[in-house]
Amino acid sequence: MNRVFFAIVLIAFVFAGYTQFTGGPFTADTLPMQVMTKAMVDSAANAVTLAIGLTGTLALFLGLMNVAEEGGLLTVIARLIRPLMVRLFPDVPADSPAMGAMILNMSANALGLGNAATPFGIRAMQELDQFNAEKGTATDAMALFLTINTAGITLLPTTVIAMRASAGSANPAGILGTTLFASGCATVVAIAAAKMFQRFSPVTAQTYSGHPALSPDGDSETGNLSLDGDAGYPLWLSTLALVFLFSLIPLTVFWGRAVSPFVLPSMMLGFLAFGMIRGVRIYEAFVEGAKEGFQVAVRIIPYLVAILVAVGMFQASGAMDVAVSALGRWTGLIGLPAEALPMALMRPLSGSGSYGILAATLGNPAIGPDSYTGYLVSTLMGSSETTFYVMAVYFGAVQVRHVRHTLIAALTADAAGIFFSIVACRFLLG
Repeated sequence: MNRVFFAIVLIAFVFAGYTQFTGGPFTADTLPMQVMTKAMVDSAANAVTLAIGLTGTLALFLGLMNVAEEGGLLTVIARLIRPLMVRLFPDVPADSPAMGAMILNMSANALGLGNAATPFGIRAMQELDQFNAEKGTATDAMALFLTINTAGITLLPTTVIAMRASAGSANPAGILGTTLFASGCATVVAIAAAKMFQRFSPVTAQTYSGHPALSPDGDSETGNLSLDGDAGYPLWLSTLALVFLFSLIPLTVFWGRAVSPFVLPSMMLGFLAFGMIRGVRIYEAFVEGAKEGFQVAVRIIPYLVAILVAVGMFQASGAMDVAVSALGRWTGLIGLPAEALPMALMRPLSGSGSYGILAATLGNPAIGPDSYTGYLVSTLMGSSETTFYVMAVYFGAVQVRHVRHTLIAALTADAAGIFFSIVACRFLLG
């Protein structure tokens, strides 16, 4: 991460400096270095604004997480898909809070809930760090979890559908099939990449035993979690749950726009109702969990400032435009037109930048939301994640600085997402 951070800043500085000395004429406000300086200051301010804006969302969903945990919902969900999760994360106890938080994070990403997934992901990282014998260094489980996040299966890209609808698309939910295909294939590649690269990046000490939240008898302090390795649900029940999940796809295809507004309210009502049924004092539990949201928001600000300033410099220097111009003629040959290339390059770097590119592309009368390029940028947006942002936030929450193989695995997943998005749009859409 140190090398990547320095490389982005160095490229931006060199490019802006070269442009200033060889280009022109410039006014005082259009000098490349002046423009980049302004972008640095604005990006730093935006990082803090983003963290403050995220505080409410963090408090909301960490409060719901605490209600779910006290009611035992995390244990129920963890046991339900235990057959898959124990194979992906063999070193993490099947019924630990980490497993439940990871599952909720992946579920929120699958439903396209955006920032709703972030508190669950941060909670998962915090729980995984409890098992970490080498603090400050990412474990294999952390690296795999974050890599899966960069290419998580997306069933309902609600935000992208809404943006397509606002751009006048005749079929806003038409990207559901392409998004599911691209994100599903990219997830398989992400898992394979993380498993492969971890062999070349060993750690000196790594353990997943002795979770401090567990009492000597193997149960959590609240009595909700058991580390009985055989406490999973039967395989047929887990299979039935997965079949039910994928049976929702036709529902999202035909009624995606009608269903998406109900997702978050239904999620909150469901968690609170579950807590009531389980006898949890839901108000006190919610408030206690929400307190952590403010602490986490403050903790991640330095990491957000670092990555967003670097990305802002890269954009303002003009290096992004030159990269698009140079690569566009070649990527067009494989189905990635120059108009869609900015999305492919920006998506791993900046979520807000990606949304800006998506809005501009869909709103361009020469392109439109229902063209091949419109479908492609929508699929790219819906089936991939902001890799550097996720790394900054998730690892920043647990003070991890040595990311090991996480970055190369995540970028491999990003590349797979781009490839399979092109395949999906070219062949599934004809």
